[in-house]
Order: sequence, then C-alpha cells, then structure tokens
Amino acid sequence: MVETFVTAGGLRLWTERIGDPDHPPVLLIMGSAAQGITCPDALVIRLVERGAQVIRFDHRDTGRSSVVDFDAQPYALADLAADCLAVLDGHGLATAHVAGMSMGGMIAQWLGVHAPGRVRSLTLLTSSPMGNRSGDLPPPAPEFLAHLAAGLAPGVESDVELFRVFNGPVRPFDEPGARAMLERAWARATDPAAARNHDRAGRTFAPDRLAPLSSITAPTTIVHGDQDPVFPLAHGEALAAAIPGAHLHVVPGMGHIFYSPGLPEEIADLIRL
Repeated sequence: MVETFVTAGGLRLWTERIGDPDHPPVLLIMGSAAQGITCPDALVIRLVERGAQVIRFDHRDTGRSSVVDFDAQPYALADLAADCLAVLDGHGLATAHVAGMSMGGMIAQWLGVHAPGRVRSLTLLTSSPMGNRSGDLPPPAPEFLAHLAAGLAPGVESDVELFRVFNGPVRPFDEPGARAMLERAWARATDPAAARNHDRAGRTFAPDRLAPLSSITAPTTIVHGDQDPVFPLAHGEALAAAIPGAHLHVVPGMGHIFYSPGLPEEIADLIRL
C-alpha cells in the first residue's frame, strides 16, 4: 500500500495504491462528497486477492485533497473526470478498469464516452445516467428525502444515520464498520464543509453530459441494488438499456452502500477485471 499525492492542474489529490503494480489496475471512483476511504477496505482487499492493483483517491474538496473556492472556480463533472485522468497519469497508467459508485459512476460514464482510450472496462455501481435530469427517472425514496429534510447537524452521528438509510431495510447494516470509517473520514478532512460543492457541480449540465451513452465501447457491467433509496432500480435499468452490450446485475436487498456483512466481497467479485 502506497499513499501519494498527484497533481491535477493546480490541485493536489490524495491517492492510495494497493496491490502489485504489475497487476491490472482498477480505479475506484467514489460518489458525491465521498472520500476514497468510503470504499470498504474489504472490497479493496478482495480485488487485490483477485489479482488486481487498486487505486482509490480523494476527490477535490474531500479528505486530504485540495479545497476549491467554488464561487471563484466553479467546476463540473468533466473537471472531476479530468481529476481521474490525472490520478492515472500520476501513477504512470495509460489505462485502467474503472469502477464508479453513484456520482462516481457518472464520472466513469463520462470517461467511457469522452476518454475511451483510457478505459479497459466499466463497472457502474448504484449509479444513474450522467445526463439524467430530475423527472426523467424515479425520484429518491421517501426515507432518504425525509432524512435530508430533517436537517440534522453535520457530523459523524448524522452520517451514520444517513448510511443507515442508504443501506435500506433488508440487509443488516454494519453500523460499527460504517461508524469507524466515518470517524476516520471526519478526522482526516481538511474542510468537511467543502464536500457540499459536489452537489453544486452535479447540478451543472453541460453538453458533454448529454453525449449518448450508446457511444461507450468498453465492456460494461451495471451493479444495482433493488433497495437503492437514492437511485431506484429503474436508474440501473436505464443504464443497461443505453450502453451497448452492458450487463445488469441486480443485487437483492442492497441499497446505496456496501456496509452490510459480506456485501463488500460480493460486490468486488462483480467488478470487471
């Protein structure tokens, strides 16, 4: 395991490389406001056991990566995708298998459309079409909207409750594992409030996001839970319908995260290598 910072324009991005550098690389792209460590260690370890090297990183405005003044320097999905390419460049990787979760899945789609030469394969986890606008597909579940409306004070406790909602009611929630990760995330964040800028970036619709997903040529797997409270299953089905040859794998009982006993390993086995 090697931690290092790479340069993306004028930004510094924290990265972590796990596994044999001669093995096929997997770039893990996390979701909105999520640090690289949000991906469970058990998932990373399983990928390494399968013969991969894994790269995970903190998006700009999260964790130990650079904080941006969004009002002075607004950014969009394309800029977050450019950060991903900078991470690959920083590790001397021309291409990688790309696995993106939630907003990270939208970034992965952007790469598949606009930087196909860098993408060996795509795995889109708990995600939605990058060009989806409000109203095109089913809205989030009432439980998720109610949590947002409750206006809990930011911190570990409210994030634990958010992850409980993310997990859904079917599979058991690994609260100790989630809490330990969230405590670490809050402790290592340069500016926890900066992560809210991802919501603003996600609402920025430029023509590059509306490019047809039918142009994706990378082998693609969509992994979606039938209990996802953020992007109901129809979002995963829409991805599968839009990307030629994509395979949809529906995970029974899974919500929007992988914090349930045995689930990280189950998901790792579905990521393309």
